[in-house]
Amino acid sequence: MEVEKMDENEWKYHGEGNQSLVVSHCQRCVVLRFLKSPPNQNKTPEEILHHLQNIVDFGKHVMKQFFGENYVHHGEIIQLPLDFVRQLCLKIQPERPECRCDKDMDTLSGYAMCLPNLTRLQTFRFAEHRPILCIEIKPKCGFIPFSSHVSQEIKHKVCRYCMHQHLKVANGKWKRPSKYCPLDLFSGNKQRMHFALKSLLQEAQNNLKIFKNGELIYGCKDDQDCVCDWNELARHLKPFFFPSNGLVSGPHCTRTVVKELIQVITMALLSSTDTCRAGHMKTVPISQGRSYCEASAFNKELVRNGKHKLESSGLPRGCLLYKTLQAQMLDMLDIEGLYPLYSRVEQYLEEFPEERSTLQIDGPYNEAFYEKLLDLSLEDDGTVAFALTKVQQYRIAMTAKDCSIMIALSPCLQDECSEERPVVLTSKSRFTFSVSVLDLDLKPYESIPHQYKLDGEIVNYYLKNVQAKEDPVMSNLFKENEDCTLVLHKV
Repeated sequence: MEVEKMDENEWKYHGEGNQSLVVSHCQRCVVLRFLKSPPNQNKTPEEILHHLQNIVDFGKHVMKQFFGENYVHHGEIIQLPLDFVRQLCLKIQPERPECRCDKDMDTLSGYAMCLPNLTRLQTFRFAEHRPILCIEIKPKCGFIPFSSHVSQEIKHKVCRYCMHQHLKVANGKWKRPSKYCPLDLFSGNKQRMHFALKSLLQEAQNNLKIFKNGELIYGCKDDQDCVCDWNELARHLKPFFFPSNGLVSGPHCTRTVVKELIQVITMALLSSTDTCRAGHMKTVPISQGRSYCEASAFNKELVRNGKHKLESSGLPRGCLLYKTLQAQMLDMLDIEGLYPLYSRVEQYLEEFPEERSTLQIDGPYNEAFYEKLLDLSLEDDGTVAFALTKVQQYRIAMTAKDCSIMIALSPCLQDECSEERPVVLTSKSRFTFSVSVLDLDLKPYESIPHQYKLDGEIVNYYLKNVQAKEDPVMSNLFKENEDCTLVLHKV
């Protein structure tokens, strides 16, 4: 990228998280990511560069090993003219949500990450006028805890996401709980996946967004700014799915278009678009677990219809959902089993603070760091090394639980399709597509005490305010167990 030729007017506000702010180029399929910090707490340029380099290295040397070459885009660090950065900051400041303005964009170092814009990502060359549809899904944790350290039985029956929904509604973050359950999406069963995706479309919260040519057309810009008009969504989508038929408007058209969208998303999620294949697969059975959540609205609907047996088709091993689930399942002890090990590491660091860098808590995130993650032993020998390995595995799992999956779709003609170009078909259209994963920054070591406290709050609120009011018969209707398997491999 020729930074000296960039004009701040060619960039627009794209979004931000807790630690960084992203702008996208109006014409090129790239974004710039800048770090943020609280006012008057600016880091030095050297600290900014080190932080960004850790993010790049973590994606390149660690997360690519779990997800695969084609799914992870770690980007590169570039240095920008400071005058350009300051002008860009002034331009986008009015567009930032008020709730995000407690931190300032880094305008002093000149360093930023340059990444592909995954809302417009095209794996292959297309005509420039070809429209791009992108669906962003934050699937959350796709399994029920199987650890013997879990103290409340409800955690073996109801997933974290479904329990957390009730606490979020009580705290005013959302107006109503979503019917979405991650275990339905991760089931591999198309009926359950369709139900999960429909639930996300009905109550998107911050778990689903839809972009057309890089512009948000459906979803939440922030916690309270929700746009969930299916008729408006169908108006945007109809040219993609029914470019030449008579479906113009009305409820039938809306339902048909949404149904086609859900079908395409499901096919893309179950596909494998990564050409890398593992040479040696290490499969480790870790526990007996269940593939369903008793709070799932899908399960309750089955019960109402007199059906008590759930079908679980399982995920294809090459698909991104499968890889995401395997990374999530590095949380083998649950936060309840992990927290005492974190305390062990903390006690060691209090005695030997100079060892923090040797233990690689703050990086470098290289191949040696990744190799240590492959030790799946659960036999605690009382050492700091064992505790640290479980802590680092937990941080990886938490990162995978909070990642986003991007599905980019572009219409194509039949004669444009080939074996090298992945394609999904609908009744009237065909799309080339790419699937990617983002939001893969390693979760902070210091966040573990917060996660421990939050876990207790979620469970206690659910037990006191939700489960006590539920029909006790519901929890006894689903009895079958299935093997959960953790697969670690290099790609």
